[in-house]
Amino acid sequence: MKSTIFQSMEQTFIILKPSTIQRGLVGQVIDRFQKKGLIITGIKMMQLDEKILREHYAHLIERPFFPDLLRSMMATPVIVMCLCGKDAVEVVRSMTGATNCRKAAPGTIRGDLGMSGQENIIHASDSVENAVIEINRFFRHEEIFTYRPLTFTATYSPDEID
Repeated sequence: MKSTIFQSMEQTFIILKPSTIQRGLVGQVIDRFQKKGLIITGIKMMQLDEKILREHYAHLIERPFFPDLLRSMMATPVIVMCLCGKDAVEVVRSMTGATNCRKAAPGTIRGDLGMSGQENIIHASDSVENAVIEINRFFRHEEIFTYRPLTFTATYSPDEID
């Protein structure tokens, strides 16, 4: 999904998981994205239910750990976010780190803030196509905003924006 801020910008989707909420890490994680220069275009807290989790994690339903994943993701509300920026999907995936926090590189969100394979702080879209699907799954159209932060021209050079 291309943002209407500028055609060259992508949108991506993240979930700050219950482990992030329970450990009081929400501010630290959001701060990293903002310091990187990503723009928050949608954010809300919500309680996930089994129906939306079965849709979101359809590729994992047959895995033996799926019941634990359901319990984990419904333990507390989560925060869902839409972020916008140049190559946003790739940038956020790089910042997130390996799924198993013990194997995630230092400097990544999971590498610095987690120790678990399942209680791994964050979900991030793995492709531009999946970002569109996930944003549409968790947000209504009117919950995604377009605006140009005052810091935009200090974040990007003129040749990086349309």
